[in-house]
Amino acid sequence: MRMHNADETCGIAQAAVVLGDWWNVLVLREIARGHVRFDALAAGIGLSRNVLTERLGRLVAGGVLHRRLYQRRPVRYEYVLTDAGLALLPLLVAMQDWGDRWMLGDGSLTATTAEDSAEHARVHALPGTRLPDDLQLPGIQGTDLPVVSPDAAATVLFTYPGAGIEWGEPPIPGAEGCTLENGLFRDAWPEFHRAGVDIRGTSTQLPYEQGEFARVEEIPFPLLSDAARQLAAALRLPTFRGAGRLRHKRLILIIDAERTVRHTLFPITDIPHAVEESLRLAVDCVR
Repeated sequence: MRMHNADETCGIAQAAVVLGDWWNVLVLREIARGHVRFDALAAGIGLSRNVLTERLGRLVAGGVLHRRLYQRRPVRYEYVLTDAGLALLPLLVAMQDWGDRWMLGDGSLTATTAEDSAEHARVHALPGTRLPDDLQLPGIQGTDLPVVSPDAAATVLFTYPGAGIEWGEPPIPGAEGCTLENGLFRDAWPEFHRAGVDIRGTSTQLPYEQGEFARVEEIPFPLLSDAARQLAAALRLPTFRGAGRLRHKRLILIIDAERTVRHTLFPITDIPHAVEESLRLAVDCVR
């Protein structure tokens, strides 16, 4: 791609050289979802093999993808994100947030959704989706933890905008209630534990912010930080911008021991009912 001399010191222009066109963006979207092998990428995007080979080569040359050998006879490679590629995930999620709000929505700022919205359809299409094997997020102790519990028969994963946040005025519909939600899961934790079900909560807050909240509220289950938007990109989760940060909309996923999403609850307007329903669905998943 030719660049005007004035663009040589422009970071936006340099990023545009790497991303190239919308096919490159879609390739990165699919790899973030865990579709790292050639056939899965071709099927997920609907791109011809020749064009996909060329796009993958460009992204490897651009330093955002790395080819990793997974089979020797015949030789086969999978494509994984480099550190530079991982750093693009917040950009992909921001693009999705903008598209959901301004291209697929009416421009309203909300932490919930309408039943006829694109993000509602996207979340309710998640059952049957398997989470990437290597997907881990930072916990409050400073170490990365798996999003799905390796020891439980099922995991209830809930995303929330952020606890202890001053949302300001005017209020953002659906943003309030994060402390209540965490508290209800905390109170119900013994029932989940007896049923062999783990609970994990995640927001885009930083680990130290989550850690302070967990200490004060005595949260017994892991809180995971999706500040780098790895989970949001992997599942194309709905977000909104509030209090200076791109944040998860509130939803609940019930995930089985094979890392496959079995049920989704979204939008969540009645938090106590959603917590009770997540336990019922998780117990059914265990049986």
